[in-house]
Amino acid sequence: MMLSPIEVTLVKSLEVGVEYPLAQAAKLSGMSKDAVLKAAHLLQEKGFAEVISKTEREYFLTEEGDDYLERGLPEQRLYELLKKGEDEVDDLKNKLGREFGIALGWLRKKGIVEVEGKLIKLKKEAEFEERIILRKIKESSEVPETKLKELLKRKLVSFNERKDIFVKIIKKPETELKEVIKDLTQELLISGEWKGREFLRYDVKIPSKVIYTAKFHPYERIVRECRKIFLEMGFTEIKGNFVQSSFWNFDALFQPQDHPARDMQDTFYLDEYMELEENYVRKVRETHLNGWVTGSTGWGGSWSLDTAKKLVLRTHTTAITIHHLANNPEPPVKAFCIDRVYRRESIDATHLPEFDQLEGVVLDKDVGFRHLLGLLREFFLKMGFEDVRFRPGYFPYTEPSVEPEVYVEGLGWIELGGAGVFRKEVTEPLGIKGKVLAWGLGMGRLAMLRLGMKDLRKLYQPDIGWLREIPAIRK
Repeated sequence: MMLSPIEVTLVKSLEVGVEYPLAQAAKLSGMSKDAVLKAAHLLQEKGFAEVISKTEREYFLTEEGDDYLERGLPEQRLYELLKKGEDEVDDLKNKLGREFGIALGWLRKKGIVEVEGKLIKLKKEAEFEERIILRKIKESSEVPETKLKELLKRKLVSFNERKDIFVKIIKKPETELKEVIKDLTQELLISGEWKGREFLRYDVKIPSKVIYTAKFHPYERIVRECRKIFLEMGFTEIKGNFVQSSFWNFDALFQPQDHPARDMQDTFYLDEYMELEENYVRKVRETHLNGWVTGSTGWGGSWSLDTAKKLVLRTHTTAITIHHLANNPEPPVKAFCIDRVYRRESIDATHLPEFDQLEGVVLDKDVGFRHLLGLLREFFLKMGFEDVRFRPGYFPYTEPSVEPEVYVEGLGWIELGGAGVFRKEVTEPLGIKGKVLAWGLGMGRLAMLRLGMKDLRKLYQPDIGWLREIPAIRK
């Protein structure tokens, strides 16, 4: 039987039928872990050894899980209040705060309560095993995997995963082990010891060590790809401040001051104000009130200068492109911006309170709606989306307006943003001469589709395993 030197060493060092951790096998054989692993794989190919991988999970409570262990789960606390005879929705909301919705949702899901108008009625008795399980995990007691599924889903429990490799010699060769020559050296040639010896045969099927090369983060790579496409199409990249006045973020875009998107529930407001350019303010104010000279009737009602002066974390990068056009009102202008925006969003698989937008504008005298559709279609084709369509949409500052969609196998048609031609109520008060084609696309959603992901949050998580597996070059 012909074996390589490392195979011979490993076979002689380990007992048959014993599972050795990789580190112990390396210590007994006097070889490195890599050498042991290579020898074990070679012996496995010949039927003399087995390489065993075992994965173990160590569960622990998240910060929220710790909190619920100490205070009780929201549904348990709501249940206890109901048992005491407290059943009015408004009173219970005041006592449980933001956790009321969570508590009621779980009790209804389990069929424990029902809502009748302004009252919550108990339907049956309940036990809350979840808290017992949380305590067991805290005390490092063993808990069946089936009991953990719901707690993992609720993000009350998380885990660390450890992968261990074991080597086991199944049997030893019955014939004498012959050590073969691995490398033909100068000394062997001079001494003549190579004569009559056997040489190692190379097996190209043996798995090699995986080498992870340095590469850009996949999201950054997609951002760079989008930037390259627009630069090649003759656009100029622009940037702007994260903090903008409400005037440039909303008013200059003919968004009424009572629009729902301007509420505190949707926008991050700062307790600061800034002075505005009087020439722009007067014209924009008149446009909002009565249409100024644009031919529009405006929004009517009232318009507050203090509201326009209030600072916000920009809710879209259109605040940057419209300001750029106001400073460069003469056509032609082709500009785009890829940058961060902020909105009061609940964090889930498809929403984040901060994300990136790809915003673009084209200002010229002889452009129209068909040019906008053609430009966006060309961009999506360059990004690898072959099927593109446009659905009618509505935005306060564009008319006509559309929502571009791309077709993704297995998901169907996916909307990626909004686009349209700026209304006269936007361009004329700012002195912009010509028609403006504008669009805004969600970079996160675009990246999710390109990378085949279902959870937007993964783009920002330090998951080294996922980052290593993502190809460095798009197919």
